[in-house]
Amino acid sequence: MKAQNSELLTANGAACYADRTVMVTGAGGSIGLALCHRLLACGPRRIVLFEISEYALYEAERALLAAADRVEIIAVLGSVTEPRLVRRTLAHWGVEIILHGAAYKHVPMVEVNPMVGIVNNVLGTQRLAEQALQARVDRFVLLSTDKAVRPVSVMGASKRLAELVVQDLARRGGGTRFATVRFGNVWGSSGSVVPLFREQIAQGGPVTVTHPSAERYFISSDAATALVLEAGALAEGGETFLPDMGAPMRIMDLAREMIAELAPRGDVPIVVSGLRPGEKLQEDLSLTATRTPTAHPELSLACEPGLTAQETAVALRQLREAFVADSDDMVRAVIARWVEARAEPDTEAVRLTS
Repeated sequence: MKAQNSELLTANGAACYADRTVMVTGAGGSIGLALCHRLLACGPRRIVLFEISEYALYEAERALLAAADRVEIIAVLGSVTEPRLVRRTLAHWGVEIILHGAAYKHVPMVEVNPMVGIVNNVLGTQRLAEQALQARVDRFVLLSTDKAVRPVSVMGASKRLAELVVQDLARRGGGTRFATVRFGNVWGSSGSVVPLFREQIAQGGPVTVTHPSAERYFISSDAATALVLEAGALAEGGETFLPDMGAPMRIMDLAREMIAELAPRGDVPIVVSGLRPGEKLQEDLSLTATRTPTAHPELSLACEPGLTAQETAVALRQLREAFVADSDDMVRAVIARWVEARAEPDTEAVRLTS
C-alpha cells in the first residue's frame, strides 16, 4: 500500500484551491469527506458539499463546520443526475472547481442493479460535466478506479464510460479543464475489504477471502486525497492521472496480517468464498504499459486509446435508449460494444455478456 505522506500535496498544488469555491460531489462518502478535510488546509473561500444521502450530508457538514475556521461550508442535498439542481448550485455559489466523487462503487451491488449504476455513474457524470462546461467552471476532476480498466463488472464499465465522457468534454474546449484521476482501493474506506475483515475478526470469524490469488492495489486516504488535489492543479485538459500505487497486495496475505494484529492467538479461520459476480483476480492501473511522467513524482499520465466524439455520442444515446426501455440487457449490450473487455478464464460468472 502506498503510505501516508503529508508532502504529496505541494505548495503550488494547494495554491490552486486557495480562495476558490470548490464543489465536492459524493461529499458524504469516505473519500469525499477526506477530500473536504484536506481542502480546508488549502484555504478555499467555500466548499460546497453535494451529496445524495441526507444522513451522510448531515454528518459531513457537522464534521466540517467543526473543523473549518474561515471556510464557508454549504450543504446541497441531491443527485448529479438532476441538471436543474446542478445548474442552480453552480450559478448560485459561483463554483470554480468540481471534484466529482459521487458514484455507486460496490461491485456486486451494481452488478445486480446495472441500470441504476449506469444512470448515476455515466449519465450523471455527463450531465454534471456539461453543466460545468456551460457554467464556465475552471476545473473538473473525475475520481475513477482501477476497476475501469478492461472491466468485467458493470460498475467498472460504468466508470470507464464516465472517463470517456470526461475525455470527450475535454476535446470540446470551452475553458473548463477536464481530467480524471484513477486509483485503486482507498485503505479503510466504507464498503472495502479492510473494515469488513476488521468486523469479521472482531466476531471471531470466519474471514472471507474470495480467492487465494486475488490481489488489489491500495492507497492511503491521505495519499489519495493529496494526489487528487495535485492532479487537479496540474490538469491542462483531457489527462488521466495515475497515482503511484506501489505493488498490489494479495488479499489472503492481508487477511493473515490483520488476524495476526487483531487476534494474536490466531484462532480466527479464513474461508475462501469464491469470486463474486463482477470481480477479477487482479486489477490493472492502465490499458497500456506506457506512461508519461508529470511534474509530480507520484503522478504519471496514462497513454490510452479512447472513443471518438461520434462514438461517445452514439454510446450515450444508446444508454439513454436503454434507460427509456428499462432494459438491463440493452445496458449490457452497450457496455459490450463500447468498453474494452477482458476475458476471465477463472470464472464464467463475471462476464458482462452472460
